Order: sequence, then structure tokens, then C-alpha cells
Amino acid sequence: MGALSHLRIVEIGSAAATSYCARLFADFGADVQKIEPPQGDPLRRTAPLTPKRHSAWFAFLNFNKSSVVLDRNDADAASRLRELVAGCDILLDGRGIDAADCPDIDLDAIKRDNPGLIHLDLSWFGDRGPYADFAATDSTIRALTGLIKLVGPEQGPPMHAPDFQTGILGGLWGFIAASSSVLGRMADGRGRDSHLSLFEASIAVTEYIMFEAFQRGDIMRRIGVNRFWPTFPVGIYETKQGWLGVTTVTPAQWRAFCEMLGLPELRDDPTLFMGVDRLRRVADIEAKILPKLQQRTAQEWFAEGLKRKIPIVPVPEISDLIADEEKRARGAIVPVTIGDESGFSAGTMQRLTATPPLRGGSVPDLGEQQRREAAPRVPAPERAATNRLPLEGIRVVDFSMGWAGPICTRTLADLGADVIKIEAIQYPDWWRGVDRRPAYVLEQMYEKSVRYCIMNRNKRGITLDLTRPKGLALAKRLLADADLVVDNYSVEVLPKLGLGYDVLHQINPKLVMMSMSAFGAGSIYRDCRAYGSTLEQGSGLPSVVGDAGGPPVMSHTAFGDAVGGLNGCAAVLTALIHAKLTGQGQFIDLAQIECMMPFAAPWVIAHSIDGKPPTKYGNRHPDFVPHGCFRCAGDDNWIVVAVSDDAMWPKLARLLGRDDWATDGTLRMAAGRRAIEPEIEAAITAWTSTRDPDEAMALLQAEGVAAGVARLPIELLKDPQLRARGFIQEVDRAFIGRHPQPSMPFREGAAPFAIRTVPPTLGEHNREILVGLLGLSDAELAELAQEGIIGTEMLMEEQLVKEKKRAAG
Repeated sequence: MGALSHLRIVEIGSAAATSYCARLFADFGADVQKIEPPQGDPLRRTAPLTPKRHSAWFAFLNFNKSSVVLDRNDADAASRLRELVAGCDILLDGRGIDAADCPDIDLDAIKRDNPGLIHLDLSWFGDRGPYADFAATDSTIRALTGLIKLVGPEQGPPMHAPDFQTGILGGLWGFIAASSSVLGRMADGRGRDSHLSLFEASIAVTEYIMFEAFQRGDIMRRIGVNRFWPTFPVGIYETKQGWLGVTTVTPAQWRAFCEMLGLPELRDDPTLFMGVDRLRRVADIEAKILPKLQQRTAQEWFAEGLKRKIPIVPVPEISDLIADEEKRARGAIVPVTIGDESGFSAGTMQRLTATPPLRGGSVPDLGEQQRREAAPRVPAPERAATNRLPLEGIRVVDFSMGWAGPICTRTLADLGADVIKIEAIQYPDWWRGVDRRPAYVLEQMYEKSVRYCIMNRNKRGITLDLTRPKGLALAKRLLADADLVVDNYSVEVLPKLGLGYDVLHQINPKLVMMSMSAFGAGSIYRDCRAYGSTLEQGSGLPSVVGDAGGPPVMSHTAFGDAVGGLNGCAAVLTALIHAKLTGQGQFIDLAQIECMMPFAAPWVIAHSIDGKPPTKYGNRHPDFVPHGCFRCAGDDNWIVVAVSDDAMWPKLARLLGRDDWATDGTLRMAAGRRAIEPEIEAAITAWTSTRDPDEAMALLQAEGVAAGVARLPIELLKDPQLRARGFIQEVDRAFIGRHPQPSMPFREGAAPFAIRTVPPTLGEHNREILVGLLGLSDAELAELAQEGIIGTEMLMEEQLVKEKKRAAG
């Protein structure tokens, strides 16, 4: 039985996000009934296609489900749908994206009869605001969320990845909303309505850069393919054989990278101490490192980097992912059947070890039922008259730092969990800053990091030196009564401290523990150092981005962090549902590099069946013509325009002043327009280049043409849609004062989930937790502070050195 096999899901409408959300439930055993019109979900016709014209994208989104065909013109279609929805636990509703000829039903009446029904509905932008009625596509959403403008050649146009990203990000957020509602219903019997904006869902990937720019006041700009503000080098480089992903963040990593390449003059240059310093001398540095990298293969550099603890990784082709035996063994690559075609797909990356997901499956034919043994349904308790948050009563011990782990635990905290963040004065969260020079520490700059703050709101924070027996003992006392523990250290850190799952399971059998390492606890690459950039570099995605014949192209400075965090949140919610039902905890071995692979999944499926290298379209699209990023008036202003259905074409043609195109029958379909695509693109550029980007977007959208301004991330702080929906909240915290915070992209009412408490300062809740929760005396607390086991001030480098010498005797 799967962890979620007691749940019944109905999926309606056509939206990639609802489909992916539903598939995550199906992979853990839930019975998913996908409602389709007689002609099938429109996504069944989306490229890339297999040799027998099956959609690889649809296949990835829908294996392990059943298909129910309902013709809205049939007299009994609405009653059949009503019966299915009335008997399910969760309704996943994509009609706000595309209704797909779904029969009408009276949801209010169904909810009155079934008050425990969980309902998630999706839309591109939400139910109100200036963008609410905009036409949209994957690429126009990413343009508006700041995920395009910073990528590509310095002089433009900005370069963007093919579709499939908003669906995966939206699906993960949808799963978080729905599964947290399951946990809430287990406590109070109440069904919940969640409303998800795909525009806001994609901001999870942007928010770090948005708030870094807010704090620094730097002017971000595009600085070239595989170059990213605010650090350098972070990119993909050609070697003697193959491409190599490189990331250097800390001073130690930069020094080790220079030593590996035999460049002591760069290593010892004090003006290159931090990444932001190196950005000022990109051309000089690349002139020296590029020839060196050409001397050895990517695999040879990777092996050398492992020895030196440098975050580097070979950049795979799609064929490399399919052939990777470890990925198959771990379930990251799984078999999939589509009709009479068989191939491989990216699997479900939430690797629960006691209740693992299904490893692959079959894509349902239209109207096909795929029955599996189901667990008995779990009746909801009697509905309680309360407005409690869905995760109230769940305690989380948070050992994570940076972005990936903290966004996972931040989401749990936003939903009501009691999250206790553990740092040490010796080693605080590295997003407070890795600079230990006296000026940084004495001025308490580690308390002034906005990026730390946005990842750690709604949490309580303590300090414990886990390398000392007293600190370790206190951590174990906290864990003895916790529901969940999360860490994103290297895999060996907690076990070496005596906090491995084998130990913690004996202390607390109901405890769920998640390790969020880069490659997985059991991987042969488990010791590889990695950042969010490393995860994208090793995922296969860069190999399908960019122009034909061009290099692999990264899409983000740290794409993998947010994605790993959201996958981690989905994994722990699944495990917590199982633990609440059975009293049994388990270990989750989340490999963050695998979490990035779904973004390349359609090409994995297609290539595994046809054996052909994936086609790289640049900014064009296999289905939509025209589709691209076009220059607007002003300095480096751009807009993405996409004719995502043929009905848009005559509207665009007339706006361009080409009535002849609007009435030309040969251009009615995308295939006909493909023949004159360069001419159409030139006409769009001539039209957009004389207009302000927001003016161009307004004119295009007024005609129903999908368009989105390519924004910088910092511009989202003033975005009219986000302001109208209250997405940006403000909090007032010590050391930095008032600052903006992003909301979660789903909400249960008109307003977003509230920020209840500000991010903790270092050790802020030592007394509250250690005295109030664990019962220590004031004298014991003072002794811990005297010994440096707890504290509220970060140690400088020289203090750390003295402490290490003292500890060594």
C-alpha cells in the first residue's frame, strides 16, 4: 500500500500544474480519476511527440492515473461528475487555466453534502488584479516573474528555457496545499478551499534574487550566457571532452578552484576574495581559466573537484541521464508505457524509504481505468468549529541552512507548524553570510541579511553547539517529542554527530527525518559539494536550452535550491500523513539534483523512445508560432509574445497592421505560419521596438494575445498584480527594520497566509525553548552560555581558531 492509497482524487480541467499535482498523489497510491472530454485533454497533443504521436509531456504528467471521458453534451455527464466529486477526498481543479469542456457542477452544493472535501483550484494570476484576465503561457509567466531577463547574451535577446516549468512548480505548490489540507482535516475534520496563482508559484525561484537586489541596491543586468549576478564564476564551461558546471561561492572554494587549475596569482589576489568582487573582472578571470579547463575532460575535473571539495559537476546530455545506472536504481529514471510504446521518464523524486513511490507506470488511454489495490478510506473526524492552520500541532526541528532546506521548513511554518531552527554561534546559517572578518562580525552584519530573513520567518531560533555533549543531549531531547527533523548538510554530518536516523528512530519511532543532500545519502557522489546552480548543471535541463549548436545554457544562478525545497516539503507532508495514520516515522533520502530532472522529463521520454537528440528551439516553440522575446523601446527592454492558439493569430496580425495575414488561409494554422516565421518576427519587432514594454503588453492583452514583459526580479516589489493581491507583505525586525516578504502562492481566502512572527535573530529563543520547553534552570542556561554551547553572537575566524585549539586540548 502506498502512503496515500487511502485518498480518492478527481482532476478536472486542463492544466499541467493540476496534472502534475495529481500524479504525485497517484505515485504514492492515491486513486486519481482524470476527467477528459471525448477528444482528450488538450495536453495530449503537446510537443515533444513520440514516433506514434503521443505527447511526452502528457505522458510525464499522467502515468498511474485513470481516465474518465465525459461529454458535456450528454444528459447524464454532469450527474456522473457530481457523483465522482461528491465521493472523493480532493478535487484538483484546472478549469481556471483551461476548462477542457468539463461539465458544469454545483460545487457549493457538493461541499454542503461533503464538508470534508478538499478543493484546490488554479488560475494563471488569481481572481483579481490588473492581470486577472490576461492570456498566458509558460514563457510569458516566467518573463513576468523575472526568470528570463537575466539569462542570455549581454546585448540580447534574453534567452529562455522551453515550456514545462510553471506546470511543475505549480504542481508542487498544489501538492503542498492539498496534502497539508489532508493533515489539517485529520485534526479538525474540515475540508479546505485553496486558490493557487501560477504567476505567484513561479516567484519561489525568483525571490532570492529579488531580495538580494533590494538589500544591496545593485543594478542587476544580463552579463552573458552562463554568467549570473551576484557571484562568479557560476556557469558551464567547455573542457577537453564534455561540459563542466562550476560554482564558487566561499573564499575557500575559490582558492581551491584556482589551485586545481594552477593559477596561484588568482588565488592570492586579495581583490578577488568574494564572488561579487570577481564579477568586476569577469573577462580577465575567464581569459585565464578557460584555457586551463580545456586541458582535461569534464569527468577528470569532476574527480579532482571531489578531492578538493569544489562544487563542480559534469553537464549531462539527455542520453546520459537515461543511461545512468544509479538514477535508475534510485527511481529517478523509471520505465513508462504509452500505448504500445515503452521508454523511460523522470520518476517521483520524493524518496520515502519506508513507503516509496511507484517506480514508473502506464499512461492511461482515453477512458482507460487503471485499478490498483486501494487502502480503506479514512473517515474524517467530526468537524471542529475552528480556524486553525492546517499544520498546527506539528513540531519541526530544523537543522537546515541557506535556501533549499529553509524554504521547505518556512512553508511548513507558514502553514502553522512549530519550527525550531537550530544554529550555532560557531556555525550559523550560511545565508547570514560566510564572511568572518572582524568588521562583518562586530557590526553584526549577519543579522542584516534580508535573504536569511525571507527564508526563516514564522520560526523560532536557538543555538546549540552539536559537537559538544551538552549541546547534543539537548538536541536529542528536542527530537524526542518532534514530528519531523530536516537537514540539508552533507550526508555524513548528522550521523557523525550521533544524530543519524538509526539513533533518532530509537529515541522517537514516530519521527520523520529528511536528509536533503545534493546527490542522495546512498549515492556514489554523496560527498560532492553542491549549490542550487550545481543541481541545475547536473540535471540535463541546460542541454535542451539555447540555440541549436550552442552550449548548454543555465537558466538561473541557483535554480535547484527552490526546487529542492519544494520537493522536500512535498516529501515530508506525504510522510507525515502516513505517520499520523500509522504512528510510524521513516527516513527520506532526498537527492536535490534529482528534483531538477522533471524539468527535462519530456525530452527523457521522447529520446528514450526515438533515440533522437532533442531539438533546441532557442526562443521559438514547437507548437506556438510566433513565439519569442522581442525588443521594446528603451534600454534593454523586452517582451515575450506567444500565439498559443490559432484564434490569437488574426488578432495579432491586425494589431501589427497586417490585415492580409489575418485573412490568409495558409496562415490560419501554426504549421502554415512556420514557413514565414522570420518575417512575422521582424514585424513584431518593428511594432514592439517603438513602444514601452508595459504599453505593448497592455495593447496585446487587450486583443487577447499572450504577452508578458521581461521584468527584473526587483521590479516585482512594485508589480501591480502582486500589490493588488497583497502578495508582498512587510515586517519590522530588529537590525534591518521594515522589509518586504513574499507570500505563499496559494491562499484559503482573499488574503495570503499571514506572517505571524518575524525571522529570529541568532539564538533569540534560547530561553523560550531551553527553559520554557525543556525545563532547564536559569543557572543551567547561564552555564551553557559561559561554555559557548549557546549564545547570541557569531564568532569571528580568530575566535573559532582559539576554540578549536582549546577543544583539541
